[in-house]
Amino acid sequence: MENIIDLIATDASPAEISDAIKGALFSKSAEKIDQIRPHVANAMFGIEDIEDTEDDAVDYDDNQDQEDE
Repeated sequence: MENIIDLIATDASPAEISDAIKGALFSKSAEKIDQIRPHVANAMFGIEDIEDTEDDAVDYDDNQDQEDE
């Protein structure tokens, strides 16, 4: 995020700023996908969900409530 702000502050080209934003968004979405992938795979194959740890716990109800709004 700081990289994007630095690019804006130093008058970088719009293409560079856009690429930095896209990279940050891709990175964040990849992290979220990696967190929920085991849960989705288990649900698809009818396997009971694995135990969540504090590090990779995702509150699906909160995410669903935000999407409904």
